[in-house]
Amino acid sequence: MLVGRREMRRMAGPAEIVLEPDLSRCIETTAREEFRRSMRLLLEGESRPGLAKRIELLRSFLETADFSELRRLSEPSLTKGRKVTFTVYDDSGVARYRLQVS
Repeated sequence: MLVGRREMRRMAGPAEIVLEPDLSRCIETTAREEFRRSMRLLLEGESRPGLAKRIELLRSFLETADFSELRRLSEPSLTKGRKVTFTVYDDSGVARYRLQVS
């Protein structure tokens, strides 16, 4: 895994994905990039535990999230230089998220 300011691929737990948007990449773009990266790993034969579940959770989040609302919630904090984190998790087959600003 990569480390640094653009890091957004951390797993917070077995069924959680941490996404960190910034001023140049909104939450939707961040989620799409992570979905593509995970799919590429799968297609290249990567055999990480939970990779298929991760892809399914990201797919569900991309299909169901109200990204205009998520941008409305996160962009004011990002413009103030604060770190915004979305933790996407599975809640009985439904993709949910927690928003944290620090």
